[in-house]
Amino acid sequence: MNSLVLLVISIIVLVCGYIFYGGWLCKQWGVGESKEETPAHAMEDGVDYVPAKAPVLMGHHFSSIAGAGPITGPIGAAMFGWLPVTLWILVGGIFFGGVHDFGALFASIRHKGQSIGEIISANMSRRAKRLFIIFAYLTLILVVAAFASIVASTFGGATAAETTDSQASVAMVSILFIVIAIVFGFLVYRRNAPMAVASVIGVIAIIAIMAIGMNFHPIKLSSNAWMWIVGVYIAIASVTPVWILLQPRDYLSSFLLYAMLFVAVVGVVGAHPNIDSTLFPAFAGFAVDNGNGIQYMFPVLFTTVACGAISGFHSLVSSGTTSKQLDKEMDAKPIAYGGMLLECVLAVLTLCAIAYARQIGTTAGATDIFAGGIAGMVAAIPGLAGAQNTLYTLLVLTYSAFCLTSLDTATRLARFMFQEFWLEPGQTVGDVKEGYKKLMVNPYFATIITVILGVLLGLNGYGKIWGLFGAANQLLAGIGLLAVATWLGNIGRNNKMFLFPMGFMIIVTICSLALTVKNQIGIISAGGADWGPYAQVIIGALLIVLAIVLVIEGVQTLSRKKAAA
Repeated sequence: MNSLVLLVISIIVLVCGYIFYGGWLCKQWGVGESKEETPAHAMEDGVDYVPAKAPVLMGHHFSSIAGAGPITGPIGAAMFGWLPVTLWILVGGIFFGGVHDFGALFASIRHKGQSIGEIISANMSRRAKRLFIIFAYLTLILVVAAFASIVASTFGGATAAETTDSQASVAMVSILFIVIAIVFGFLVYRRNAPMAVASVIGVIAIIAIMAIGMNFHPIKLSSNAWMWIVGVYIAIASVTPVWILLQPRDYLSSFLLYAMLFVAVVGVVGAHPNIDSTLFPAFAGFAVDNGNGIQYMFPVLFTTVACGAISGFHSLVSSGTTSKQLDKEMDAKPIAYGGMLLECVLAVLTLCAIAYARQIGTTAGATDIFAGGIAGMVAAIPGLAGAQNTLYTLLVLTYSAFCLTSLDTATRLARFMFQEFWLEPGQTVGDVKEGYKKLMVNPYFATIITVILGVLLGLNGYGKIWGLFGAANQLLAGIGLLAVATWLGNIGRNNKMFLFPMGFMIIVTICSLALTVKNQIGIISAGGADWGPYAQVIIGALLIVLAIVLVIEGVQTLSRKKAAA
C-alpha cells in the first residue's frame, strides 16, 4: 500500500461521513431548531460563559481534544498492523467518536452548558450523577498529573544542570506563547481588532517567538521546579476569564496544529512512500507479543487508539468548556463532529509517519517516531533535504504545545466537576448562597484542590496507575454515549445511533479492566509488588462495578420511557 493512497482514501471516507452521516444526525436530533439563545449568550458571565466566533472556538476545541492522543494512540496500536488501526480510526471516528463528541456538545447546550454529570442527573438520577462525577474527576486528576509531568520533563532535566538547550528552548517558546495569547485576547476582545488582521499578526508572532526561543533560552530549571511552576500556571489559567487566555491561546495553538497537518500532508504527497510490509505489515495478528507479553487486539486496539477514534475526554471538553462558548447551535456540527474527523486525519497521518520512521530507523519514542517520520518524508522531497532538522524541532515544539493546551483545559474541566458534585438537580453555582457548599463550589477553592492533587500525584508516581487510563477514558466514552442516549430518549428523539457504540465501548472497557485486574493480581502473587498493582486492582474492580451500576440505571430509565410511550 502506498501512503498517499491510504491518506486519500481515508480523507474521502471522512468527508463523506461528515456530509452525509453528520447531516443525518442534525435532522434526527433537531439541531438548529431551537429559537433560544445558546448558554454562551443566555448565561454570559465574562469568565466561563463567553460567546466565541466559530474559528476561535474550533481552535480551542480541536487543540484541547487533540493533545498527544491521535499521535501516541496509533503508535501504541501499530503492533497489530496498519489495516486494523486504519479501519478503527475511520469507523470509530464517523460512527463512534463523532456521534459521541457531537452528542455531548448538543446535549450540554440544551442543559445550560453544564457537563455530562448534570445531564445524567437530569435524565437518570442524582446517585448516577455523583458516581460519574467522582469517576470523571479522578480521571481528570490523573490527566493533570500525567500532562504536567510530560510538560515539566519537556521543559527541564532531572536537575537544572542536566537541562538541555532543546528543553530550555521549548520552555522559552511556551512562555512567550502565553504572552502573545494574552495580547491577542486583549486586542480582539477589548480593542475590537479585526479577527483577520489579529490572526495574521498572531501567526507572525508565533514564527517570531519560535525563532527567539530556539536562539535565546537562558532559563534552565529542573523538571520538579517546572512541575510547581506549571501548577501555578494552570491554577491561574483555570479561573481566568476564557477571553484572556483560553480562547486566544487555543486559537493560536490551532495554527500550530494546522501547520503540522499541512507539513505532514506535504510529506506524504511529496514523498508518497510505500508502506514496507516487512517492517509495517497490514495485519500482524489478533494476538501479538510486543516484548511485554501477549497483547490481544480485542480489547487493546480499542483502548489504545482513543483520541483518533473515540475518547471519553472529548465529552468532558464538549460539555465542559466548548458548550459554554458556542455562539450558534448550528456551529456544533463543524466544531464537534468536524473536529473529531479532523483528528482522525491526524491519526492516519501518524500511521504514514510510523511506516516511514521504521524505514529510516527512527523509533526512539512517540515524539521521535512522529516528528522523525514526518520530517524524514519532507526531507525526501527533492530540494528539501536541508529542512529535516528544523522541521523535526518545530514538530517537537508543537507536540509540547498540545500537551500544555490539554493540561489547562483538563484543569478547568476538573474544577467544573468538583463544583457540580455539590449542586442539587437544576442548580447552578450562582444559586448556592450559604453553608459549606458555598466554599465547595467556589472556583478558587476547587482549583487549588485540583492543582495540588494533580501536581502531587505527578511528582509521586502517576505512572504506577497510568495503565488504567486507557480503560477509564473509554469508560467515560461509554457513559457519555449512555447519558446522551437517555436524554434523547426522554425528549422523544431518535437515539438508536448511540446504542451499539455505547454497548460496544462498555464491553471493551469491562474486558480491558478485567484483564488489567487479572494481570495485576498475578504481579502481586509473584511477590515484591509496590503499591501500584494493589491500586490498579482496587480501582479497576471499582470501575467495573461503576460501569455496571450506571448501565443498569440507564437501561431502567430508557425502559421506563419506552413503557410510558
